[in-house]
Formats: sequence, structure tokens, C-alpha cells
Amino acid sequence: MRTKRWAPYALIAPTLLLMAVFLLYPIASVVHYSLQRYNVTQPWKNGFVGLENFRFMLTEDPLFWQSLAFSAKWVVVEVGLQLLLGLVLALIVNETFVGRGLARALVFSPWAVSGVLTTGIWILLYNPSTGIFQELAGWGIGSPGTSVLGNPATVFPATVVTELWRGVPFFAILLLADLQSIPKDLYEAAAVDGAGRWRRFISVTLPHLKDAIILSTLLRAVWEFNNVDLIYTLTGGGPANQTTTLPLYVARKAVDSHDFGYGSALTVAGFVILLFFSILYLRLSKFGSRA
Repeated sequence: MRTKRWAPYALIAPTLLLMAVFLLYPIASVVHYSLQRYNVTQPWKNGFVGLENFRFMLTEDPLFWQSLAFSAKWVVVEVGLQLLLGLVLALIVNETFVGRGLARALVFSPWAVSGVLTTGIWILLYNPSTGIFQELAGWGIGSPGTSVLGNPATVFPATVVTELWRGVPFFAILLLADLQSIPKDLYEAAAVDGAGRWRRFISVTLPHLKDAIILSTLLRAVWEFNNVDLIYTLTGGGPANQTTTLPLYVARKAVDSHDFGYGSALTVAGFVILLFFSILYLRLSKFGSRA
């Protein structure tokens, strides 16, 4: 009896050990360093400082608030547009038409491209000398030499479009998979009752997509908040820090400036923000409930 009682715990022990090593230890390590002044270029100043890093962050570091505000703007715009466009594409490729397989492959292909390679493609497209805007200028649309990534008025929309190209297929894939699980009988019953295409979409399609939409938007919001590779290689956070997200600011402090103590404090702040809003979002959206 004693062996049977401990058998389940013994079976899950390896998984718990791996989680402790690869998840809990890094979190505890970051929290530890956030309470330290730890700069490898100034070791004589290193030591325990308590909450000093957080006090400086909240009261004396304007770039923290600027990067946090841009991160929030980036997440809202990107996730909202990706969800909308992904849903439209999923509805289109869910229909039966000639060449549907090829259309699905084209829709999903950008998701297989890495962030750095995506940046390389769009840097070439945005190139002021040889890119798409130079071609448009040759047709009399716009002016030659337009640099959308160097202009504060156009850098945000240009960056958004780049990430949309990569992010929209994520929603399209998940929503298409859920669309195909909706029983056809429900649409037939709704049509018999006189419901039009729009009413069927509102009353049948959306309720069945609810959990998929909630989960996909939450996952994508976390990923977009932590987006570093694409923005770093596309704009470097510029011009004038206008596209600097909080994780990119962390990378600058910890990697470029070697200030691991303050970088860890910024990381803890980002972790707490994401955890709070993730729990709040799941509670407000009633994830998993059919009510």
C-alpha cells in the first residue's frame, strides 16, 4: 500500500526536477540579482542594494516608462490586427475552392520564417535605394529615397507591417483548425431557421472559436511583449528610442551595458506585469467556460 501511494509521485519526480532546474532556478536567480548592484565592468561597486533598483526604475528612469508604454501599444496593435486578419484568412481558406491547398501553403509559409530572416527580407523591401518605395517613386508615387525606418512618423507602421507578415499565419493556423471541428449540422440547422451568413457567423462560428481566440491572443500577447529579435534587427529600438520595447531595454542594460542587476530588476518588472495581466485576462474572458 505504501508503494502504491508513492508511485505517482515517483513517476512525476523527473519532470518536477527538470522544471525546478530549467524554470524555477532561473526565476529565483533573476530575482536574486534584481536586489543586487551587479555590473561586471565595476566589480568594486557590486553588492546587495535591496529595492534600490526598483526605486530607481519607478522614479528616476523615464526610459522604463517609455519602453513599457511602447510595449503596451505594440501588443495591442499587433495582436488586434493579427487576430482580425488571421480570422479573415482562416475563414477564406476554410472554404472549398480550386487551389485551396496552395492557398493554405502560401498563407502559412511566413510562420516558418525566423524573426531575423523576416527582418532581412523587409529591410531589403524598405531599402530607400532599391526597395519597394524606390520602385513606387519611379511610377510617380511618393518621393525617391524614402526611408520609412529612419522617419519617426513612419517607423512604427513599417515595423507593425513587418511583424504582421510573420504573425498573422499563427492565428490563421489555430483558428482554421478550430473551424474544421465545428459540426456542419449546426450551420444547416441555422440555415433552416432562416439565419443568414452573418447571423451564422455570430451565433455559430464565434461561440465555438471563443476558447481558441482567448488562448491564441494570450499566447501571442506574451510573445509580442517579449519580442526582441525582429525589432532589434529592424530598427535597433530607434529612432530616438521610439521603438524600444521593455525586453529590448533589458537587453541593452544587461548585455550591452553589462548592468545585470538593473537588467534583472527590469526583467522582474516585466514578469510581474505579464503574470498579472495574463491572470486578469483569463478571469475576465472566462476561459474554458461555455457560459
